[in-house]
Amino acid sequence: MITFLLRAFIFLASAALGLVVADLVLDGFRIQWSRWWGFVVCIVIFAILQSAVTPLISRLADRYAPVLLGGIGIFSTLIALVIVVLLPIGGLRIVDAAGWIFGSVIVWLVTALATVLLQMIFLKRKARGASGDRSR
Repeated sequence: MITFLLRAFIFLASAALGLVVADLVLDGFRIQWSRWWGFVVCIVIFAILQSAVTPLISRLADRYAPVLLGGIGIFSTLIALVIVVLLPIGGLRIVDAAGWIFGSVIVWLVTALATVLLQMIFLKRKARGASGDRSR
């Protein structure tokens, strides 16, 4: 259970980091900091959508267009961003084509890297702690 919660926290943190980096780098990708609660909800919804949409797109691409399997991560990020921006909760706005295109790539890349790095840091530390407890 602790591992599940740790993985969920890592995925939420990496999603938040990806969105913040895109906000810092792109003019057309805007986090509405005045609605911080909306941004927190956006992070949660984005993370859930991305994790739910990826397997669905993967199955569809595997069945109908195997050539597209490499772009599943970026495509699922784009779909999750579209849904989050369309929700009336506020917190995130994407206002131009560059924001949509480059924002999807930046969020996908930062989220993927952060997820891998954070899992290496926290889950290995947890595994080392668990193996140390058994040896006593």
